[in-house]
Amino acid sequence: MRAFSFKNTIVAVVMMFTSTIGAHAVDPPYQQDLQRFATIMGALYHLDALCLNSGNNWRDEFAELLDLEEVDEDRRARLTAAFNSGYYDFNRMHVRCTPNAQLATKRFIAEGAAIAKNIHTRFAE
Repeated sequence: MRAFSFKNTIVAVVMMFTSTIGAHAVDPPYQQDLQRFATIMGALYHLDALCLNSGNNWRDEFAELLDLEEVDEDRRARLTAAFNSGYYDFNRMHVRCTPNAQLATKRFIAEGAAIAKNIHTRFAE
């Protein structure tokens, strides 16, 4: 249930933010947070399949985030690299659901929700 709430928060934050400002040629002030968010989504893409089986497709959610954010090619490449880094790092470390993988999943969901809330609070209102 938490992953579903996290997913809805992601979409709501991005939709609200992108509706208030357009795309920029320079990085927005929340770019570092968004890159960390992408890394978390990549890790969750792997960990969710191992431990949660929530039905969320984090890769599809990430693609939707990029579309909603209307990123230029440079930002798209950096955010995609962050997503892939999160995926591959945890793909190498966890091949089955272990207590550590479960803990990492819970922590990533909490951190991702905090990042989404922070971006929303600081930049969407």
